[in-house]
Amino acid sequence: MQVYSLHNPCRYVFIPGEGDVVLFEFKGCEHLSDGHAGVDEVRTAVSWYDFITGGRTSEFVQRWASEIIGLLAGANDLAVDRLDPAGADALTRHGVRLHDGQRVANRARCIKTEQEIAAIRVAVDACDHAIDQMRFKMRPGMTEQALWAELHRANIEAGGEWLETRLLTAGLRTNPWYQECSANVIGPTDLVAFDTDLIGVGGYSVDISRTWLAGSQRPTSEQQRLHDAASEQLRTTIQLLRPGASFAEICHGAHLPDPTIHSPANAAIAHGIGMCNEYPLILNRDHFASSGYDGEICVGMVLCAEALASPPNGAESVKLEQQVVVTEAGAEVLSSQPLGLVPN
Repeated sequence: MQVYSLHNPCRYVFIPGEGDVVLFEFKGCEHLSDGHAGVDEVRTAVSWYDFITGGRTSEFVQRWASEIIGLLAGANDLAVDRLDPAGADALTRHGVRLHDGQRVANRARCIKTEQEIAAIRVAVDACDHAIDQMRFKMRPGMTEQALWAELHRANIEAGGEWLETRLLTAGLRTNPWYQECSANVIGPTDLVAFDTDLIGVGGYSVDISRTWLAGSQRPTSEQQRLHDAASEQLRTTIQLLRPGASFAEICHGAHLPDPTIHSPANAAIAHGIGMCNEYPLILNRDHFASSGYDGEICVGMVLCAEALASPPNGAESVKLEQQVVVTEAGAEVLSSQPLGLVPN
């Protein structure tokens, strides 16, 4: 029930600095976590969102808070990553000092273990297979949604979980980027651009982008120009993702497309990834001073390098993205999918 619990707070976990990890499961689902190596105890969650409690929210939230305070065993500090106002108020009225748990969790998971990297490789391989199915099925005359459904189907068939966005567009709908796939029919001369943005096998995210030519004709000079620009941006960024490099160094060393084809819509040139998009987020030099932050690339980080060539008010865009793992020797590309415009 992963997606359900993302917007209904019905499942949560208590992780102490020392002691037992307690997982609170949705009522009736306690058996789903039997034998989980990272969980010492499973309890039934006390849910207090309005759908469940109606006019009794205060009663249920107090019951929830009492159980959390019992686990704190006299400690007064608790870091939380997501907590609705009623819960926060109930804890603070009992003297609990709340802290931001997102930063703690993000820093803890930004460097992957060997086991995690092995699991991510499995997820990327499954995604590569799903992209192969898209390539095999793509035909002019089918809709964007029909092609996107092939990615969804293959991900589910492999044991993946869900797609976080609907980023697949064709032709004039590729520009501006960030339109969602629709019933638009793919034409024989269209570019088809997509971003997988999926939660795949083992719960690990795979975030890679490709742009293909839909038909069998040669690309136009403009289509090739856009693809060349995005490819160059991607190549230079990946070269910069080496251990010890600062985010600022990467930002200022990264290539940006010519201003005539550079869109500010894609501010990120790289970001971390694990079970979702994660720390860090590295912005390009157009955005770094106003919105970026510094840090350092480390061995064991898994990152996605992004590139977008999208002329302002232009006809089409090219979106490319590669997922990499940082090694002592630099960034290793995880996907075997070719970058070329011609998909075959």
